[in-house]
Amino acid sequence: MSKYKVSEEEMAALGPLRVLLGEWTGDKGADRAPSSSDRKAVANSSYKEHMRFEPTGRVDNHEQILYGLRYATTAWRLGEPNPFHEELGYWMWDAKESQVIRCFLVPRGVSVIAGGTVKADANTIKLAAKLGSQTYGICSNLFLDREFQTVAYDVELKILNQNSIQYEETTELKIIGQNTTFKHIDKNILTRLV
Repeated sequence: MSKYKVSEEEMAALGPLRVLLGEWTGDKGADRAPSSSDRKAVANSSYKEHMRFEPTGRVDNHEQILYGLRYATTAWRLGEPNPFHEELGYWMWDAKESQVIRCFLVPRGVSVIAGGTVKADANTIKLAAKLGSQTYGICSNLFLDREFQTVAYDVELKILNQNSIQYEETTELKIIGQNTTFKHIDKNILTRLV
């Protein structure tokens, strides 16, 4: 299943995240974003990406016990040699609270902690974060907060089978000078490499 060695006990302790362990790739990505040349226009592009999930082992926060996966994502627009997007972070499982937590950083200057209630054997994981939340929230640098403020983030990850996953994430942006928020949407289907 994976080159990452974990015990059966630790695999079970990962709850709904256990299937993600390993490396994934997909070239069916669809990105809907504000155009770089005109903030009021929409840019649609196709992309490929690579994801890697490695075990963190047990993480203790006093009485809270988490198990999780350290992850990295890199995405390239089809036909372009340089990546347009990267993420580093963690997917964590809190069995006692039935919470999946996703913490990640984007080198544009954004950090997100998203979470949601999920069953241990779930095949669908839905997480959300809101600007200003004390728990599952969003933080941006000065420029992005002023010009492209992220007000909400939602992701739905579906485990199709042991070797296939898909996701759709929506980042809601309040763009300066616009009356309505913009829904930046990314989605892809990935297959297991390792």
